[in-house]
Amino acid sequence: MKIKNIYISSLLLVASLVGTTSCNDFLERDLQGTSDEGQTISPDNVDNLVIAAYAHMVSGEDMNSPFSLWPYGNVRADDAYKGGANSEDGSHFHFLEIATGMTTDNWAFDDIWYRLYSGVARANAALKSLDGMDANTYPQKNERIGEMRFLRGHYMFLLKVMFKHIVYVDETIPTSDYTKISNRQYTNDQLWQKIADDFKFAYDHLPDTQVEKGRPTQAAASAYLAKVMLYKAYRQNEKNEVVEINEDDLKAVITYTDNAIMTAGGFGLEEDFAYNFLPQYENGKESIWAVQYSQDDNTMYGNLNFGNELTAPQFFGCCDFQKPSQNLVNAFRTENGRPMFDTYNEKDNYDVQGNYDPRLFHTVAIPGFPYKYNVNYIFDKTWTRNEQEYYGLYSSLKENVDPDCSCLKKVNSPFVANSMNRIVLRYADVVLMRAEALIQLNRLSEALPLVNEIRNRAARSTTLVFDYGASFKVEPYTMAEWTDRDIAMRDLKWERRLELALEGSRFFDLVRWGDAAKVMNQYYASEASRRSYYSDANFTAGKNEYLPIPQKQINYSGGLYQQNNGWEK
Repeated sequence: MKIKNIYISSLLLVASLVGTTSCNDFLERDLQGTSDEGQTISPDNVDNLVIAAYAHMVSGEDMNSPFSLWPYGNVRADDAYKGGANSEDGSHFHFLEIATGMTTDNWAFDDIWYRLYSGVARANAALKSLDGMDANTYPQKNERIGEMRFLRGHYMFLLKVMFKHIVYVDETIPTSDYTKISNRQYTNDQLWQKIADDFKFAYDHLPDTQVEKGRPTQAAASAYLAKVMLYKAYRQNEKNEVVEINEDDLKAVITYTDNAIMTAGGFGLEEDFAYNFLPQYENGKESIWAVQYSQDDNTMYGNLNFGNELTAPQFFGCCDFQKPSQNLVNAFRTENGRPMFDTYNEKDNYDVQGNYDPRLFHTVAIPGFPYKYNVNYIFDKTWTRNEQEYYGLYSSLKENVDPDCSCLKKVNSPFVANSMNRIVLRYADVVLMRAEALIQLNRLSEALPLVNEIRNRAARSTTLVFDYGASFKVEPYTMAEWTDRDIAMRDLKWERRLELALEGSRFFDLVRWGDAAKVMNQYYASEASRRSYYSDANFTAGKNEYLPIPQKQINYSGGLYQQNNGWEK
């Protein structure tokens, strides 16, 4: 992480110790940066354990196991094709894309499980030592506990949206006992509540602002708590069907997205949507909490964003994964300033004729237009790894940078990575979460200004693309259009897709709403004429909403862990 001043030297010491590359059970390995029962607990030791937990945000991920979850939230949804050389290149992601061919012993599923639980273990190691500290000796005790419970909650959230029935472990449980606890110890709702409890503690004990930007604030805890409660509100049965939308949970979302909390932390919308994805604007007012990457920090390459390493265009690196889908590009089309809900996907405008939401040009690299606004680099088909008929000619923009940026580094050629921060919690997401809760509570008049706040910002996000020759038109909605909750939810869902496209949340939104099977099978049917490999795609309701519990982990638990619905042998 790019933690400022005195934090960085300690981070480098710990980061050199915390690499995780094996798919093996982490319980069979010594976990670096943790303490044993006989180790003296001192403020310095505790600080090092806290830093080790933060360092795992960077050192713990891998190009095949990115903590941004781009394969699981974007490629698995209708926003992106896998990309790469062909379907065999990264075949573990290909099976995710078409929702067939996945097995319980897929190494990638075990790897992301292992890496995220390693992060949980690091947070728990710090928490165990913090619990033993005297507040008079260590005045930051409760604040640091809040930070570590925030990190644990973050890792648990990622595990939960991917695997549903996970093992909840806290600092009172030795790592050697992790496989002795059932992944059905808690119900689905109880698991959400356990994660919420971590963020509630963090909310109660974190400050409004942090000098070291990698540390979460009260607003970050509040936003994450609201996010967990929104997911919890959509109650699911064992078949992953949404059977209730809980009003109390929705009201909690309203409470924790209160604008006063965000304003106290200095957060709000950037003037232009593009600024969220440019290194010169990182840690801006819309970035509520971000992973802090760094370079020129006395490590070999820097603590770079290796998790998104594969998504760089082939032109200046490797390997052209996460290719925006034609469906996503078409979704940005507008008519009279409104989305073309029913007809957007009927025609492919490869030359981008007609009216478009300007967010398209900040999200997708399109042939004929400058790449990351640099007129010296006009994106074209030679930048892609495959011919158009396989994965298309688009590339993902948000997580990538200008080829001339000093933040872009060659690592293990031909790979490249960059040091631009990755925003985990963005203010726009908070606005849309609040709007969604209000809509579901049938408080449409309160929700409308929030959705329009996002749309109005989209309309003025033309500062860097005003001369692209495209026609931009985005208009706010009116109460006359929002005649009922279903229409309002349709618009809200569309807005989330466009605003947060390729940021890792699309598939999890579909599952939360109970829309995944319907949307994905319609998508597969429409895409089959564009991408022949989609003829084999099929989303099985009651199964494909979640990944299988990795078979290795079931074996390590001696069969204690239970498999997810639909994945049983």
